Amino acid sequence: MSEILVLVEHADGDVKKVTLELLTLARSLGEPSAVWAGPGYSDAAKAKLAEYGAAKIYVADGEEIVDYVVAPKAELLAQLVSERSPAGVLVAATAEGKEIAGRLAVKTDSGVITDAVGVGEGFVAEQSIFGGGVNVRSRVTKGTPIVAVRPNSTAPVAEAGAGAEEKVAVALSDTARAAKVVERVKQERGARPELTEAAIVVSGGRGVGSGENFSIIEKLADSLGAAVGASRAATDAGWYPHQFQVGQTGKTVSPQLYIAAGISGAIQHRAGMQTSKTIVVINKDAEAPIFEIADFGVVGDLFQVVPQLTEEIEKRK
Repeated sequence: MSEILVLVEHADGDVKKVTLELLTLARSLGEPSAVWAGPGYSDAAKAKLAEYGAAKIYVADGEEIVDYVVAPKAELLAQLVSERSPAGVLVAATAEGKEIAGRLAVKTDSGVITDAVGVGEGFVAEQSIFGGGVNVRSRVTKGTPIVAVRPNSTAPVAEAGAGAEEKVAVALSDTARAAKVVERVKQERGARPELTEAAIVVSGGRGVGSGENFSIIEKLADSLGAAVGASRAATDAGWYPHQFQVGQTGKTVSPQLYIAAGISGAIQHRAGMQTSKTIVVINKDAEAPIFEIADFGVVGDLFQVVPQLTEEIEKRK
């Protein structure tokens, strides 16, 4: 089978869920080979990657890879593409992942596709474009296909792989050392999952009315083990931090379940969430545009509906 390179996303040595999704997707395209870049590799990480189908694990765990911004990972992948001639490369469609994909495409003289929500036979990618207004199928026609896939686009399914480990050394160019990381500040995180990786997202919009009222959105999210999101109107009003904005100018999410409360559904917001598998809308305006893409809709006052929904979920736990 053809080899498929998968760039591992990890934090503090823990393999992120999106990597397991990419390995699952890669198994349908060929033989997955995980690429670990940076420190933190461990037996536990190896076991997790093998559990989800990694036939090989290329390990470049030198500190130098994370001492510089993005470029070293692109050079590592470019080296592997040159040496191994894989059938394709999959990365996560995060801000860093998409930059790595673009740099890799230039280095290998290949085509690149970003924000894919699926990849089929022949590396034909499914995309939602023009602000989410059009769904298309795209294919790279030059070089090695490089595809950045949105988190939560594929359900991770375990299937054991050999997990054969191979150490890789990469000699960084002067260009890769041009931007050096001089300081890291660790952001405190709560118990909620990361917004772009969460399987369930509960978002509030203008209809929530104030920052204090976002507590009912948070309570519903916590009852479901979900992440909290917000529309641009809510973040611009200062009701919720901008890092939780979902939309074309915010973060793109593609969870299994997306609940939108008090969000009208402007195209800016829809572009960031409409590839969600199931969309539930709560809005008192029956004509709100977001109902057009809803799988389930409740026309009602969110201040009545959301607390009742939270209470009912808590009862069934």
